[in-house]
Amino acid sequence: MTTTQRERLPYRHVLTVPAVGSAVRIARETTELVLIECGVGLRHPSIGPALLILAELVTNSVQHAASLTPAITVTYAHGPGVLAFAVHDRHPYQPPLYEALAGAPGSGLATVVEMTMELGGTAVVRGDADGRGKSIWITLPL
Repeated sequence: MTTTQRERLPYRHVLTVPAVGSAVRIARETTELVLIECGVGLRHPSIGPALLILAELVTNSVQHAASLTPAITVTYAHGPGVLAFAVHDRHPYQPPLYEALAGAPGSGLATVVEMTMELGGTAVVRGDADGRGKSIWITLPL
């Protein structure tokens, strides 16, 4: 799914949380609320893995980017048959997502990519225009 396609998804929600440990819990709880509002049942087989993927990405931002970013932003987009979400921080490092599978198997990032692929989704890193931050977008079919 391209950036333009994600931007056209009819339902969008944005959550900004401090880059602290509680951000993971808040992001998961907010994700559940967003899914319910979108009419996606929490028992859908993709939702459990999606919540784990989200938690890992927020955890990574808290652990690795908190020194450069006071807040983490989670953007949700939903449309017929698709859920997309992004975790954004202001750390300039853009991790090579798919290389994590070979270079760091079993790492949190490798797990994110593996789970995303198993669900038939995509994972993409998008750098900020100023080069000082990035978003990791996950798109999953529902």
